[in-house]
Amino acid sequence: MLETEKFDSRPILDSLPLLPGVYRYYDKRGAVLYVGKANQLKKRVSSYFQKSNISPRIRLMVSHIARIETTVTRSEAEALLLENNLIKSLKPRYNILFRDDKSYPYIVLTGEAFPRLTYYRGTPNRQHQYFGPYPNSYAAKESIQLLQRIFRIRTCEDSVYHNRTRPCLLHQINRCTAPCVNLISAEDYQTDIRCAVLLLQGKHQEVERTLRLAMEKAAEEQHYEQAAVLRDQLRALHTVQQKQFVESTGGTTDADIIALAVQGDLVCVNLAMVRGGRHLGDKSFFPEHAEDWSANEIVQAFIAQHYLSRAVPPLLVLAGDYGKLNDGRETLAQLLSEQAGHPVKISTATAGERRQWLEMAQRNADLALQQRIMQQGGQQLRLDKLRVWLDMPDLQRIECFDISHTMGEATVASCVVYENLDMRSAQYRRYNIPVLSPLAKPGTDSVEGGGITPGDDYAAMRQALMRRYRRLKSGEGVRPDLVLIDGGLGQLHVAMQVMQALELDLTLVGVAKGVERKAGMEQLIFPDGAARQLSADDPALHLIQQIRDEAHRFAITGHRARRGKARTTSSLEAIAGVGDKRRRSLLTHFGGLREVAQASVGQLCQVEGISKSLAEAIHQQLHR
Repeated sequence: MLETEKFDSRPILDSLPLLPGVYRYYDKRGAVLYVGKANQLKKRVSSYFQKSNISPRIRLMVSHIARIETTVTRSEAEALLLENNLIKSLKPRYNILFRDDKSYPYIVLTGEAFPRLTYYRGTPNRQHQYFGPYPNSYAAKESIQLLQRIFRIRTCEDSVYHNRTRPCLLHQINRCTAPCVNLISAEDYQTDIRCAVLLLQGKHQEVERTLRLAMEKAAEEQHYEQAAVLRDQLRALHTVQQKQFVESTGGTTDADIIALAVQGDLVCVNLAMVRGGRHLGDKSFFPEHAEDWSANEIVQAFIAQHYLSRAVPPLLVLAGDYGKLNDGRETLAQLLSEQAGHPVKISTATAGERRQWLEMAQRNADLALQQRIMQQGGQQLRLDKLRVWLDMPDLQRIECFDISHTMGEATVASCVVYENLDMRSAQYRRYNIPVLSPLAKPGTDSVEGGGITPGDDYAAMRQALMRRYRRLKSGEGVRPDLVLIDGGLGQLHVAMQVMQALELDLTLVGVAKGVERKAGMEQLIFPDGAARQLSADDPALHLIQQIRDEAHRFAITGHRARRGKARTTSSLEAIAGVGDKRRRSLLTHFGGLREVAQASVGQLCQVEGISKSLAEAIHQQLHR
């Protein structure tokens, strides 16, 4: 019997107002099915139960509704904002979901007397100048390298800059003018900064005119070396201009161009970023649950989820055939304008340069979609082969565990997730494994999060599995179809013991590297002790290797970060009287822990807040 036959929607529909708001549908288990907004709640929610021409997907959703909740808002714009926040937090099964939790990178010119050029992710600070955002780190870092080549602006940390006594390697390869040792005047350096700002704003012609006039003046005054430097800057500037595939005739245009490509159930939204008339690059998004939705609805969902928590340019350019946005374009533009603090226009005009922008974005969307289809075709083949080999026809979700440490130091366990033909990085987890004090008695490690004996991979695996799956026993989390354990029979036995203790029936397989420890020679070990080997060219083995290698990468990245943090901070933190403020002062003054250790007592005393007695204690501690 369908759940709609049990659920009587009439009392709720009769009580709904003709006011803007947000509605939420829940199933009988309390899981949220769908979140939507409406200008008039009564009409919108009633339409789901009265229309007969709804898509099969929506009809299936309605059949599972067991409860409806609504929230009245003051305006449709406020409803849109609340809807977006709820979709991101609840991740409903039937909503279009765009997963892009990473912040976008910026190029920053810091606010010092000799500004530093650097790469940045996060919330902008008014103290500095920010340019971007850029679609990915590669585009931002490439622009930094180009600016270094033209204007030779410093990129070093302040702790290094303030403690240099001679030029670094970047100066020797003509990537920095070495303001750290006064090889360039403040006036000349600021000239380079102004030109860099103009270039980042897309004012190529103004930069070229400034450099050319300066070169001609230097040549007239017979300052030929300076003229040669300016000539080289002009040549490098021309190289940058040749790399730009799109350049606005307006010169200062900031715009995002949105294109859509659809093939079957797969959807790609391509975002091209133009800042200062320069094309900074593209980023492609592949939403989940987008099948059976119209192009208008997909684009509207993208704009709401992408921009309501990020900086938005003054112009969004869409193709005319999906520019209506379900007649909600004006509401969306109004809300984005309020958030951004400046007018935001959503345009479907496709004449002139905007047509070129859209054509470029559409080509990239089509290309990204084809690449995704080919990638998923290969992943589907791998998964199908693994299903047959393991006799698991319903295999979908795979989780893999690995342990990383250096002789027992900074032990980290990783868990990575493979589902729906892709690695799901948002669901990855790391577990920092504490170790016992050398004075602790052997055998006192705890599976509940206590310390383990350093280097005990079995105990580390036991603790990671226990911390991961005890939530599953209590009804939380998602049940995997297969759990891969990176290691041999010993690690697999530990996993079996944990599952037995938690009373969970999960399929376990160990992945051992084999006798020669070469790729393609892996052995798969099963709970009954049997070891089987796939051929090196088997797609099923390639999938296992892909997941295992990702677990290894994720574990070792976390281990190195934890180890590096411990090695750079523990020596100073262990000294009585050296808190966070004094530790930062020491590291900033000397440039690093090694330089602090090399300093004399007299040099340590020169740091603010460090007395002679404390300097002696620091020196003694670091020279034990």
